[in-house]
Amino acid sequence: MGDELNLSTLKPAQPRKDRKRVGRGLGSGKGRYSGRGIKGQKSRSGSHMMPAGFEGGQMPIDMRLGKLRGNTSADAMPIGPFRTYSQPVNVRHLEERFEAGDVVTPETLKAKGLIRKVSVDVKVLGVGELSKSLSVSAHGFSQAARKKIERAGGSVTWLRGEPVERKPKPRRAPKPVADEPDEEPEAVVADEVEAVDEAAE
Repeated sequence: MGDELNLSTLKPAQPRKDRKRVGRGLGSGKGRYSGRGIKGQKSRSGSHMMPAGFEGGQMPIDMRLGKLRGNTSADAMPIGPFRTYSQPVNVRHLEERFEAGDVVTPETLKAKGLIRKVSVDVKVLGVGELSKSLSVSAHGFSQAARKKIERAGGSVTWLRGEPVERKPKPRRAPKPVADEPDEEPEAVVADEVEAVDEAAE
């Protein structure tokens, strides 16, 4: 049998590896430069805290490459980095939750459980039918929803002002195609050349 197992012979199943103890003199095996080499950025403290994509001060690749065109302006609201969101509410929900003559606002919509937040814009959509006269105040309306609300005798109020319709850009007229020259002028020129030749003779 092997050695008897006791506290003096107890060993871990996986041998342990001592951690690197740097800065303990030249005789420690990791003295002088402590495994960092001589000079350079990676020999300095804090060199491991460089951001991802850092190229040693050289212009990073994400700045060197061309930028793709896209919806990155504040005008392109539904998409792009300036995107905004709206909470949809259909007219069929107004038909189910409200009585004739009620005033519909974001606050009443939240009280009825149709929206979650008052701070987010509300847009009324035209899915379903509406037979009650309601005074609806919201940040946006689809054309179908607006028609159905007004057809039922209700009114529509834009909380951010009614949007201004943009005029379509005029299309450029196509360039006229040059007509092919007729053959008659060539005949006239030929007759004139013959008359000049006869005069010269």
